[in-house]
Order: sequence, then C-alpha cells, then structure tokens
Amino acid sequence: MTGSWNAVAGPGNGGAAAYNPPFPANRRCGPTQTRCEVPNDNFVVDYAWISPSRYWMGLNGPVYRPEYWDKVQALDMWTNKEDPIMTCQPMGIPRQGEPRRIFHTANDITLFYTFSDYGGGNREYRMIPTDGRQHDANQARQATYLGYSVGKWEGDTLVVDSISFVDSTWLGRGGLFHSGDMRIVEKFTRKGNEILHETTIEDPESFVEPWVMPARTLTLGNNDALIAERAHCEVYETNDITNQLRH
Repeated sequence: MTGSWNAVAGPGNGGAAAYNPPFPANRRCGPTQTRCEVPNDNFVVDYAWISPSRYWMGLNGPVYRPEYWDKVQALDMWTNKEDPIMTCQPMGIPRQGEPRRIFHTANDITLFYTFSDYGGGNREYRMIPTDGRQHDANQARQATYLGYSVGKWEGDTLVVDSISFVDSTWLGRGGLFHSGDMRIVEKFTRKGNEILHETTIEDPESFVEPWVMPARTLTLGNNDALIAERAHCEVYETNDITNQLRH
C-alpha cells in the first residue's frame, strides 16, 4: 500500500458528494443566527466526511443514546467554545480524515495525515504493527488522541483495530462526542490504483448501535509529491464567547 493517496469525491465512489445533501446545503441555524439564509455564508456548507451535516445526520451520523441528545445539541450550539479544534487540539480519528501517504513494510504500516479542519489538525501519523500481535493490556491504559492500534491481514484486506482514545476529541462538527471506551475498526483494501477504506465505530457508552461510516475510495497519486509544511494552528477563540455564531 506504499504511495501517495488522494480521497475521491463524487457520486457512486464513496466520496463526499455521494452522501451529502444537495448543494447549496445551508446548515441549521442557532436561535441567535440570522445569516444562515445566505448560501455559503459562515461556513454553512457541511461536507459530510469532514463534519456530518447537523440536519442530515439522521441518515449518516451516529445514533446517540436518548440521554445524550441534549448534550449533543448543547455542544453543537456552543461549538466555537466547546469544539476541541478551536484550542488547537489534535483532531483524532476519524476526524483526521484520510491518510495522504502510506509506508508499508513487512511488519508494520505507517499512515501520514495532513488534513486541517479550520483550526485543529496538522501533520499527524500512525505507526501500526501488522505482525499478528494483540492489544497489550498495559499499553491500552495509555489513552491518546489517535488511539492504540494493531493491524492484521485478512486476505488482501488490512484490518486496523484501535482502542484507548482520549474522550476530548469530536468525531466531527456538531457536538459529535465519544467516550473513552470508543473502539474503531478500519478496513483498507487495495485493488489496482485504489484503496477502499471502510470504518466502523463502536461506543456502547454513547451510541445505540455501532456507526458504520460511509466508505471512502483513495486513488494513487504522484509518489514523488512531498508533503508540504502547513501553517501552525491558531486559537481563534477563548473562553470569552459572547454569541453562538459557529465555525
């Protein structure tokens, strides 16, 4: 799987356009917002992979336990204050998006990420053993932003099992929180110059059922392309939040 990879967008191939609402897609307004009626104003277009749409989430997003919907809506309403990327925290997975570069060796695989979601995120990487080992109980106690991952091969499909996440990241905009017991299982299957990436998120503490995310297709890019340095993250807002205008 070594190479540079690009996420595809478009109907029928697992890209964002395949499961986004029709454009222009104005997000739901908060009680104090008056500008959402203008298309593309105040980041009103919610790209489904980056952040499942607040009003389209019933089709594609996680189904939270009934006792948590008030929390989701409250976090959504005050996203400028509560979203961890507004204070430059790492986004974690799956919000980190797709790997842009993959290095595949006999006993491990390394995934490099470059996506930035209007504030948080930068160049992150995951180094995943594929030598058949299981999760180690001692290491599993050390929660991290990108989790503790082990991989195995099922035929031509790489299965990555990740646990031990910090509970401070969001799965996407809109208050999509998770607990520290979240488990993510990803499948990467290469066919020719494409990789099919499938993701299932389990969080019995927060979800009614596992969330099967829409699959993405990665296409092989220019292997000579270098990952450029990105601008550093800036804290756009602090605790002095006075309104509910959302990013």
